[in-house]
Amino acid sequence: MTELRFDPNLCRACATVDCLVRCQYLDLDLPGARIEKDLILDGRPSRVLTDCVTCYGCEEYCPHGNHPFYLIVERQEQLGIQPAPAPITRQQLIMMGDKNDAPPARVQAPVIHLCAFPMLAGGIAGPLYEDASVIAGNDIFCNVMWLHFARNSVIRERLPRVIARIWERYLRDSGVDEIVCYHDECYATFTRIAPAFGIEVPFRCVHLFEFLAGRLEALAGRVRPLKARAVYQRPCSNRLIPETDRWVDEIFARIGVERVARRYDRGTPLCCGGVLYAHQRDDLGDDVQRRNLDDMQAAGAAFCVFNCPACMLSLGEAAAERGLFPIFMSDLCREAVK
Repeated sequence: MTELRFDPNLCRACATVDCLVRCQYLDLDLPGARIEKDLILDGRPSRVLTDCVTCYGCEEYCPHGNHPFYLIVERQEQLGIQPAPAPITRQQLIMMGDKNDAPPARVQAPVIHLCAFPMLAGGIAGPLYEDASVIAGNDIFCNVMWLHFARNSVIRERLPRVIARIWERYLRDSGVDEIVCYHDECYATFTRIAPAFGIEVPFRCVHLFEFLAGRLEALAGRVRPLKARAVYQRPCSNRLIPETDRWVDEIFARIGVERVARRYDRGTPLCCGGVLYAHQRDDLGDDVQRRNLDDMQAAGAAFCVFNCPACMLSLGEAAAERGLFPIFMSDLCREAVK
């Protein structure tokens, strides 16, 4: 069984406790945060463990890269604290389980990893994705979602199998050593979660936005500036890999889109609300979505840009009702290339 790489001494010596003080959902001052942090470190019940909305934000706020959110999930599971009702968790465990029935296949670079969303394969087309191969399905599902359900044990159990399948069924015998992760979830899983639990990844991962930025540069002569204003909905998993957010700005600059300034963006994004509803915290979900959508609408944007399918499902229709056209980043880029 893999173990979380976490230094409790580093956490106890932290002067700012930013992981808790900066949380957008918990109201904790520094003294209160220190008390709750010590309870978590000691493996004792804390209001943080029961009130956490699993937005992943504390992973981004930690100045030491010491994985405070993964520890929260660890403690929730150890103490039997379930963010979501048990029947919902059981249903998801079954629904997102792997059957190990996908046959091996030859691929060629670039290999686009769509995770558990093969229905998005139709968008892997046009000049941006010329000669690309697509891999998808539950057998190679990244499993990051179990952070929302206090189930680090599921990640430990399933993720090594997923990594082995990607390598052995698709990449190794095809002479390919990297994949393009279409979703933040997958990129964060392979580049952050796996190392945090001591799980080796034998291939290189490229974030979709890095890939798109490179393709847009290569196809610069075919790019038609969209001359539009947009808001971007940062998915929760992007809090694990905040350095990738710069590619949003680069992509928008290349396709002539303005990322309009708003309150709930960059370092202070709000959850799409989907997880809150899964946790049956409907009042909080309604409040978070309302504030987020009000903020988007006040920014005066034409597009609401997504990367996460769950965010699109949770907010897309509501954004459209507010006059913002919901669109995936990949599709927005395809619109800009002649």
